[in-house]
Amino acid sequence: MNETVSFQDSQAQRLREAIRALVRRFSLAERADMSCCGMTVAQAATLEALSDGGLRLSDLGKRLGIAPSTLTRNLARLEERGLIRKGPDPIDGRAQRVALTDSGCDAAGGVRRQEEVFARSVLDRLPQGSTSDALTTLENLLIAVRHASEACCPGAYDHLFSSSQFSATGGHHE
Repeated sequence: MNETVSFQDSQAQRLREAIRALVRRFSLAERADMSCCGMTVAQAATLEALSDGGLRLSDLGKRLGIAPSTLTRNLARLEERGLIRKGPDPIDGRAQRVALTDSGCDAAGGVRRQEEVFARSVLDRLPQGSTSDALTTLENLLIAVRHASEACCPGAYDHLFSSSQFSATGGHHE
């Protein structure tokens, strides 16, 4: 029994270390890529979050997982560059809503294209014939993380899953 527990602990440690290394590597790559676009990773994430339409400031902050003060600084920089515009929420005039300008849509598209180029370069480095399996495994891992996190943070990560890829119950669409 101890061998089984030890093996499971070893596998859990390998998973944790692999995810940590992957996140760090992607973070470094994002920082380098975003500096080419003239914005921080947080600003690029803000553009991405707004690319599907305007959001209330509070909803945008939740989606990005950042504090209101950080969001305010990021939005001020993006507004100075003419990439976003703020205005009253049509449903609740007390709330602020933020949306991309035409220039912001162009910038978001540029960031998305750069991310796609990077993703293609990663996929090109996988062993031939393993891309589909790697993507399926990654999607299954994301579903497992989503389910495991529901106990402490219900719904907190739903915005990270594309509705075209994942159903509301967390299953993968084939």
